[in-house]
Amino acid sequence: MAPLRLRHPGGVVTIQVDFDGFTVQDLQQEVLAVTNIPLALQEYKAGYPPHSLTVIPELPLESLGLKPGEQLIVSAKPGLQAQFSSTPTANIPTPAARYAPSPSQPPPASASTSGPDYVEVEGGYLVHRIVPDDNACLFSSVALVFEQGIDKASDIRQIVADEIRADPINWDDAILGRPREDYIATILKPSSWGGAIELSVLAKHYATEIASVDVETGRIDHFTPPPEKDTGNRCILIYSGIHYDAATLAPMLDAPSDFHQTVMPVTSQGNNDPILVAAKKLADKLRAKRAFTNTATFDLKCEVCGQGLKGEKEARAHASETGHVKFGEY
Repeated sequence: MAPLRLRHPGGVVTIQVDFDGFTVQDLQQEVLAVTNIPLALQEYKAGYPPHSLTVIPELPLESLGLKPGEQLIVSAKPGLQAQFSSTPTANIPTPAARYAPSPSQPPPASASTSGPDYVEVEGGYLVHRIVPDDNACLFSSVALVFEQGIDKASDIRQIVADEIRADPINWDDAILGRPREDYIATILKPSSWGGAIELSVLAKHYATEIASVDVETGRIDHFTPPPEKDTGNRCILIYSGIHYDAATLAPMLDAPSDFHQTVMPVTSQGNNDPILVAAKKLADKLRAKRAFTNTATFDLKCEVCGQGLKGEKEARAHASETGHVKFGEY
């Protein structure tokens, strides 16, 4: 065993790692014990300047190129709401519920009555396509993009369930963070939220990159299909911290929805692709309206016992300790 410095959102610790015997998944389990970040949401960087590491759980630890005593930076990918899906009856307030009682704070874009936000691009407009705040927002957004209708959200859930069931190697209990059949049964329920796991599965299924743009930070997270299946196309989702919407290309602002282009070709690598630049500008507009929620710091109250909580981490811990799964925001 040898030391490895672990820098994570909660601070810096030193863990002991078997560099000769560990797999990447063994390291992920050690990180989970320290950070509570589920395996599928762990994102690693190392070196100076820090660079992203490719995480393949089945490979030996040496595949990451880490050395004893080196610092490993761990963060969480977007989609932290997926952690709440382990308690499928958890009732987390929707964005509309958050903003409606507070006249001093601007409403989110989804509450706007003047039409969706947009950014002008060459030959048209990238338009914010808003879907309902009903626990199925990820599935509705993906259905809008690939199936041309949010009414197909339940079909998208079934696709995820079928893909996970058919691939027990890549989607085992450790990666899912719970028994496979339990996860599959939960994700099929209308009350369960989706996140990074579901986006990874759907990117592979549709052979298309799903780029998720975080409103609060402007960060773009890329969920890509395997190289052999990649069609060279991309779609855009907008992530507010607790809610997913889509963004699609319209030839003109008043064009009907069936004229929108929902999947676009990737024209350049990295985040300089014109569509990604436009997506970040769209996130900037939404951020200016405070159309996001910081899930690490927002104040919650257990509606069963009245205890005050801060952020998802405390809410998850409270649910685990007490079985209480209904929360409201202060």
